[in-house]
Amino acid sequence: MHPNALLELSSELLQSVLKLDAPADTLVSMFFRKHRALGQRERHTLAETSYAVLRKKLLYQHQAQSGSGPLERRLAILAWQGNEAFLRAALETHEQQWLQRVQAIDVQTLPEKLRHNLPDWLANPLRELLGDDATGGFWPLVDSLNGMAGLDLRVNLIKAKREDMQQQLQAAGIEAELTPFSPWGLRVQGRPDLHKLDFFKQGHLEVQDEGSQLLALLTGAKRGEMVVDFCAGAGGKTLALGAMMRNTGRLYAFDVSGHRLDSLKPRLARSGLSNVHPAQLAHERDERVKRLAGKIDRVLVDAPCTGLGTLRRNPDLKWRQSPATLSELQDKQNAILASAARLLKPGGRLVYATCSLLPAENERVAEAFTEANTADFEVLPVADLLQQAQVDPAHTLVQGPYLRLWPHLHGTDGFFAAAWQRR
Repeated sequence: MHPNALLELSSELLQSVLKLDAPADTLVSMFFRKHRALGQRERHTLAETSYAVLRKKLLYQHQAQSGSGPLERRLAILAWQGNEAFLRAALETHEQQWLQRVQAIDVQTLPEKLRHNLPDWLANPLRELLGDDATGGFWPLVDSLNGMAGLDLRVNLIKAKREDMQQQLQAAGIEAELTPFSPWGLRVQGRPDLHKLDFFKQGHLEVQDEGSQLLALLTGAKRGEMVVDFCAGAGGKTLALGAMMRNTGRLYAFDVSGHRLDSLKPRLARSGLSNVHPAQLAHERDERVKRLAGKIDRVLVDAPCTGLGTLRRNPDLKWRQSPATLSELQDKQNAILASAARLLKPGGRLVYATCSLLPAENERVAEAFTEANTADFEVLPVADLLQQAQVDPAHTLVQGPYLRLWPHLHGTDGFFAAAWQRR
């Protein structure tokens, strides 16, 4: 494709993505379906340029003001993620000169808002929480969120061993290393096409962030138990729980979205699990929940949340979420947690989790539940649960009694989890 044609396509895609009226990955997929002739390298350039703009939208919009021509074209030039020589072949002389002037500016001299590229309602609580420590503070988090996420895999232990899968990946030319915390995980380099590999098709591996694997481990699910994944979604943690249970007992995958549960079906078939029972709920007080009240050994509530712990993968979320949606989600999280807790029998374990970075969705929800249920539920220190699950060193993953995972500290998405036992 001619360089200028690819740059024009990038501008067209940005025009759609920057409306922020739908998830960016959905819009990118729709765009590629419209332009089926694009090659893999061209698709990569277009997608990653769009995500780069979303990551540093405030900075690029500021820098674009000094240029001329359509705004989306200027943004695409500034954020270009393809071959640099290819880009320059598409630029007119005045555009090349403008880009050179912009690139000569030291970003560290610009206002903080243009450096962190976060809305105030998100930046302020994160900075208050983390401070300005050079290693674990706010700015290292910013650098991490503005980078690309790695690719973690979970080995399906009812079908394969982790070391064997590592060797098979390497034999296929894919470098893989053991994840530092999860005993099930492998981390691979780049974005290999796993779907072509026979052992992936056979369900030996699943794509799952290491942090998400740790959430499943916190449940301590065992053989023969009755377990509920209360907000199962597409079922990544459901499949991990089923493998923990060694394909025994009964595992319910609940969600209010039938569409998300449909995504579980092919993964479930590939996994070899027969103990999983997906069911769509009308709401958190559905009759299915009432019928199972007091009968369940383990409940995982991976609650609907802002998803801000996944900004490396979904940078549009920081612009699509707002304080209003945060408040609505808090109400929903409190209601779901209260309803899910009714499922547990005495001695049963409840795990509440989010992929959010904000205390409002995490510690505050957990503390409110503890305060309202002191007579019935006892807080379980997450460090103890991780050690029981042979996660080492567990103390690096916790903050007080809770799990706290950060992209800049742990290499995972941002996750939170709290756990209780029913008295």
